[in-house]
Amino acid sequence: MTGQTLGRRRAPGMSPELRRQMIVRSTLSLIAERGLAVTTGRIARAAGISEATIFHVFTDKGELLDACAAEAARPDDALRALAGIPLDAPVTARLLASADVLEAYLTRMGTVVAYLETAGHARARHEPAAPTGGLREVREAVDSVVSALAALLAPEEESLRLPAPQIARTFFDLLFARSRNPGHQAGDPPLPDLVQLLVHGALVGARPSGP
Repeated sequence: MTGQTLGRRRAPGMSPELRRQMIVRSTLSLIAERGLAVTTGRIARAAGISEATIFHVFTDKGELLDACAAEAARPDDALRALAGIPLDAPVTARLLASADVLEAYLTRMGTVVAYLETAGHARARHEPAAPTGGLREVREAVDSVVSALAALLAPEEESLRLPAPQIARTFFDLLFARSRNPGHQAGDPPLPDLVQLLVHGALVGARPSGP
């Protein structure tokens, strides 16, 4: 019996960073299913840990949701995909390809970003000297994606009506608005029409003969 006891080895402990990642992943999965009302008790059960463990890693649920927002907004995959769009393609093709990339990215951000627009701003108003980390990281992620969009407009730089970053921001905002309405009402224009509107304007007769 003693030999058996001595022969056992306790499973190696999880590093603080891996534990943090596990809690964040479990929380994001639950948010996708149930929204932001999910409790820390349910998160703990999903992650296979005690509820107290969550509060050893995060000071409160707000900090956990900030971490989830920052993770959901990570732009790495989107930036790689945008960088892979060839600049010698017609501008409409470039923007349509970027729209496909960004729709997937914005869908992933989904409900967690809605949290930042409500609870995050409310917390910032109560603690103006300490804005939420999640909100800051989401803004930085969005800025990097908008910069990548602006880079796709480089071949048309001399003929743009507005600076490329301003056009990129407008396009991003349009796609973000679409992502907040996953059902896309019947009146919403399909993505190709939205790109044509951005590139050529609202008047059919004003459409240039170029790409």
